[in-house]
Amino acid sequence: MTFKEIQELIKQLSKSNLSEFKLRDGDFEISVRTKHFNKQNAKAQLISSQAIMPSAPALSAAPVAAPARPSGDTTGEAAATQNQMDGNYLEVKSPMVGTFYRSPSPDKPPYVKVGDSIEKGSAVCIIEAMKLFNEIESEIGGKIVKVMVEDAQPVEYDQVLFLVDPS
Repeated sequence: MTFKEIQELIKQLSKSNLSEFKLRDGDFEISVRTKHFNKQNAKAQLISSQAIMPSAPALSAAPVAAPARPSGDTTGEAAATQNQMDGNYLEVKSPMVGTFYRSPSPDKPPYVKVGDSIEKGSAVCIIEAMKLFNEIESEIGGKIVKVMVEDAQPVEYDQVLFLVDPS
């Protein structure tokens, strides 16, 4: 391949959307990466990490998080929670793994606070999962007794978010 042919090849590659080009002809070998190479490589890594990420928390969330809550007898909060559950309080649980937010945006007041009365179907918080903000609705009605999760903290599937007095 002549120098002029190589120049023409590079010129044509720069006009295309190809990210990488390799040519082998006998003893001659050329490899060209265009400006699209880093973009394509970054997209491929992003896609592969997104494909892997959802399954990892789902597998580890249930076995690790579920037993950790009830067996945490060493903390005062766990003991208080157990006492409150004995008081016939109902639980509003997380339907997914994600990040818990008490308000629709940082400058807005929380959906609910301790002492608020809620109805079945009313929004109580937001859980962000994979850049999607999911408004969580209560499946029960009553009075909020305790908020079990701090704002902007990660939550696991089936983790208790609120304790509600149904009376």
